[in-house]
Amino acid sequence: MKIVIIEDEILTAKNLIHDLTSLNFGIEVIAILPTVTQSIEYFSTNIGHHLIFSDIRLGDGFSFEIFKKVSVNSPVIFCSAYNQYALEAFKNNGIDYILKPFNKISIAQSLEKYRLLKENFSAPQIDYSMLSALFLPKLNKNQSLIVHQGDKIVPIPIENISLFHFKNQLVHLHTLQGSHFPISQSMEELENNLAPEFYRINRQFIVNRKVIKDVSRHFERKLLINLIHPFSEQLIIRKEKTAHFVEWLAKN
Repeated sequence: MKIVIIEDEILTAKNLIHDLTSLNFGIEVIAILPTVTQSIEYFSTNIGHHLIFSDIRLGDGFSFEIFKKVSVNSPVIFCSAYNQYALEAFKNNGIDYILKPFNKISIAQSLEKYRLLKENFSAPQIDYSMLSALFLPKLNKNQSLIVHQGDKIVPIPIENISLFHFKNQLVHLHTLQGSHFPISQSMEELENNLAPEFYRINRQFIVNRKVIKDVSRHFERKLLINLIHPFSEQLIIRKEKTAHFVEWLAKN
């Protein structure tokens, strides 16, 4: 099996090659492409590969740009430290989405998925409805969000997240333990991906149901959420949203 790797971090590429070649899949890595530009040039003239492992954020752009500018018929396994691009990856020949830091087990599982789907790739048109059934359920089982702490990549279990706060044009993740981290996801992405356990109470806050202690009446028919732990700012629901919020609270 001939594989192309799209990755701008040399150490990550080397680790991926080591994991791939140590597995019993008859793998040969035929190219390592560090940029969007080089990848477009390569795929414009080379077609002798079976599978692509691709990072998403490269030094000169997103790898999705590659697949929009050149026709690439082979499937792609995306490897990223960010989980918000999964649906976009699926639209760009993606058959799997591995969160960094990856390991040999996750690589082997992705290769096994490729093997099982191989017959479909030989057809003129990929059966995306079948891929969706296999791919999308995996996203729903995601139990952590990735944050960066110095030079470390840290997974934060969703059950340990108290709320998300949009402040100074950044989204901050707050944990039950009192820590907070800036994250790359937008409030809209979090609202869609974490419902119904989390609720978007206003433009600034998304809160975890289990950290709500009680709710008090506030001025002008608004509601004030009281948490089980101290928080420096008030979490207020405007009157237009109170009925929907109370309905959500009752269902959970």
